[in-house]
Amino acid sequence: MAVLGEESPGQRVAPAIEFSASLVKRVDGRRFEAQVFAKSDRIRLEYKYAVKTDLGYSSIEILRLDKRESWFLLAQRRQILSVPIKPEEILPIQPTLPGEQARTLVGDATTIGRASKLYDVRVDYNGRNERFYEWVDVETGVVLKLVSQDRDWAIEYLRFRLSPQPDYYFEEPTGYQHWVPKARAQERG
Repeated sequence: MAVLGEESPGQRVAPAIEFSASLVKRVDGRRFEAQVFAKSDRIRLEYKYAVKTDLGYSSIEILRLDKRESWFLLAQRRQILSVPIKPEEILPIQPTLPGEQARTLVGDATTIGRASKLYDVRVDYNGRNERFYEWVDVETGVVLKLVSQDRDWAIEYLRFRLSPQPDYYFEEPTGYQHWVPKARAQERG
């Protein structure tokens, strides 16, 4: 998938965009909210309600696309849980979606008060075909809204603001260590 500033086949390179926004994600009738900060190939999500990880709850996730990792900050442990990023799980910012097969321009639209282009996009996620409506901001090329036509799933930015983001939002916090699983004891036979 193309990310900010990265080129994919058949797509022009988009400039690295820095912004903040409120994100609303709807999945199977459930609503999730987060504040998003984006800078080049890095995204920071500050969840309104903590998300459950294998090691406990985290209210901050840092997506490091340059390292192909997602970092969940575990405040009580002062640890970082690193997990590999799957392309289909990346918050879409650039219009090209993972597994994209076809894209049709529906027309001009407006979403969250911003001029956008509305597309009908067909994708294939590992053999599962799906269709989306995608609203792409005319000024920045950022996906402002993405709605599945085949299931109850949607994401949308609210209060989208172009603004410089500090580098430290996307780095390891001072005093935090990456969690390393303990080596399992060898069984003796």
